[in-house]
Amino acid sequence: MKQSRLLRTGFTTGSCASAAAKAAAVFLLTGKSPETVEIHLPDGQTAAWEPRYFAESGWGVRKDAGDDPDVTDGAWICASVKMVDGKNWEKLLAHGRGYFLEEFPDFYLDGGTGIGIAQLPGLSCPVGHYAINPVPRRMILSAVAEACTAAGWEGRLHVIVSIPEGAVLAEKTFNPRVGIRGGISVLGTTGIVEPMSETALLETIRLEIHMKAVSGLRRLLMTPGNYGETFLLETLGVPLGEAVKCSNFVADAVEAAASEGFTRMLFVGHIGKLVKVAGGVRNTHSAYGDRRMELMETLTREVLDAGADGEDLLGRIRGCNTTEEAVGILVENGLAQAVLTHTAVAVKRWMEHWSQGKTTVEVIVFSSAYGIAGMTERETRILQGVL
Repeated sequence: MKQSRLLRTGFTTGSCASAAAKAAAVFLLTGKSPETVEIHLPDGQTAAWEPRYFAESGWGVRKDAGDDPDVTDGAWICASVKMVDGKNWEKLLAHGRGYFLEEFPDFYLDGGTGIGIAQLPGLSCPVGHYAINPVPRRMILSAVAEACTAAGWEGRLHVIVSIPEGAVLAEKTFNPRVGIRGGISVLGTTGIVEPMSETALLETIRLEIHMKAVSGLRRLLMTPGNYGETFLLETLGVPLGEAVKCSNFVADAVEAAASEGFTRMLFVGHIGKLVKVAGGVRNTHSAYGDRRMELMETLTREVLDAGADGEDLLGRIRGCNTTEEAVGILVENGLAQAVLTHTAVAVKRWMEHWSQGKTTVEVIVFSSAYGIAGMTERETRILQGVL
């Protein structure tokens, strides 16, 4: 969905960390508490903050994510900078979990409290290192270099970025699912947060699919959300977190899976979402239209030989407020299993079309209220391969 131009932009965690690091460097090298700090963003703009000193965390700036619903909005992004002697410098290079960049040969960038650690391959950060992405690494050290130049100081510095609330905030993000543990990632490419949360969520889903591919999986388990995960856990014994949750981005997720080389997929979802997919709806968010009852009627009509009684049943389906209510009517008429199975077949057809024939998709469509599932024929065999 196109966002309004009136939405307010904000700053990335990387921008805030750069400002905090510069404030810490200014204080270390001049002994003066900076009232404001200014940094240069990758797109050529400049931005300024009023930093604050914290005894435990060093200098910090408060993140303003603009109108984007970022979980780190309002969090304090902090940094400390200290001089380092030759012996400790060698220890950092040999055993540190941070970063040394050749363009900044006198600085070592580290993570501290609330910064996550990468634990799986395929991320922008090496396994075992702090989750500080490449662009923020350069931004942070560049800001420190500006402070050094202004102070006329040369020497080695150890820069430590922290987010005091990071461990708690990380539980509200996708970080644990993609293999980042213990805290938040320091992200950003332009330094600016555009209020486009759908884009950010889609990129996270693509990353999770990529991580599954990098781990060596050849078959992918996917579900739109929590209902699907609960069904997998309670019905099939699949642990939470095993399936990629694609939210409303069904077609985009299928395309991403195909591009990552997945040739087989099991897709499990509630009838409320999947009835839309059965009608060829690429994004199931209500903002893109809600034709659930019309589609339920169509799928039922395709299963039913509609005589006079059939038309009455179809009218009842069309008049329902929820898909679960419609399934209840189908249960009364002995048609629920057939319609859900027909729905699964339609979903399979669309998803394989979106994959351009690269991925064979098997589908389970279920009703939470009635405990009924419809599935494509090869579901059992692909289950054995996925689980």
